[in-house]
Amino acid sequence: MYTTCIYCHHDLGSNEAVEEFPVGRRLAFDAAMGRLWVVCRRCERWNLSPLDTRWEAIEACERRFRDTRLRVSSDNIGLARLAEGLELVRVGQPHRDEFAAWRYGDQFGRRRKRAIAYSAAGGAAVSAVLIGGAAAGVSIGAFGGMIGVVQQWWLDRTVDRLWDESGEPVRVQRRHLYTSRLIPTYDNAWELVVDHVPGWKKGDTVDKARRSMIVSGDEAVRLGSRLMAQANRRGGKKSVVRDAVARIEAAGHPDAFLPQIARTAERDYLASGKTDLSEKKLKRLNKPIPGSLAGLGDDVRLAVEMATQEQSEREAMQGELKALEAMWRQAEEIAHIADNLFVPESVDAFIRRERGGARETDDTGLSAPRERN
Repeated sequence: MYTTCIYCHHDLGSNEAVEEFPVGRRLAFDAAMGRLWVVCRRCERWNLSPLDTRWEAIEACERRFRDTRLRVSSDNIGLARLAEGLELVRVGQPHRDEFAAWRYGDQFGRRRKRAIAYSAAGGAAVSAVLIGGAAAGVSIGAFGGMIGVVQQWWLDRTVDRLWDESGEPVRVQRRHLYTSRLIPTYDNAWELVVDHVPGWKKGDTVDKARRSMIVSGDEAVRLGSRLMAQANRRGGKKSVVRDAVARIEAAGHPDAFLPQIARTAERDYLASGKTDLSEKKLKRLNKPIPGSLAGLGDDVRLAVEMATQEQSEREAMQGELKALEAMWRQAEEIAHIADNLFVPESVDAFIRRERGGARETDDTGLSAPRERN
């Protein structure tokens, strides 16, 4: 049983309330459609479960939902909090726009509250440093330099790890959300231009220059969903979520909405006059280029994330569970490697010996994904 978020690679936690599905602290389920999600408490994304035991787990969730008194329900959506601390979200038969507004309003609203809290804490910390520095006689110029260093650190943070066309590990930094973008194709579809740097950690290679690759098809949907979650890390107000849902509804379907946005984004990107910036200027870029993933309007960014996530889930529900399982395996593998980037090999070897021997490895030499039985 997989335990890592597909989108942010964070541990999903566990519960003791649903024996058939002991993963997650918040589960959402739709008995009529046969869907079961684990809601990541870090990025608030809904991870669709590909497990064979899904129906048994849904039945167990339904029983526990009905048995608890700590619940609130509308005609179509219900929320229950069990004594064990697990939250259950029961989805009835809402209209598509109603379900999207509820699901993503909850998701984006939590992100927004968290972002506001972080901003307030950061502002208080900066104020304390300024006051203390002023008392110690530190110059304002020194503080300006420190803020610049912090900004560069923030932009250099890795937001996703993946493999390029040749199978080499690469990482997408936050700054790459300012330049990566959706592009239209000749057959009224769309692709994803993803900027990145080589290696999964700093120091992997001397070459730090930005590179680009084009991702299309199902992989573009999955990667686009993850990257848009990063671009939307600040979430959105209910009014912005409603506008995002309305955009998708106006297009008629996510499949029609995404190519439409790709055409608009490409036009804005080309009109920005920043398509041929030098590597030096790109590194100094401190705001998104219009038309980039982070440079879309607030409601458009949210709508793109909704559309890509719904597309990904629809593929899985149409019988392509192998693709979804591959996403879980990749998330587990990346999480395992990311957790051990700064652990000396001697320590890793000691842990393996204590566990009774080294794990099996595949032909790349990477440890097999972690699974919980």
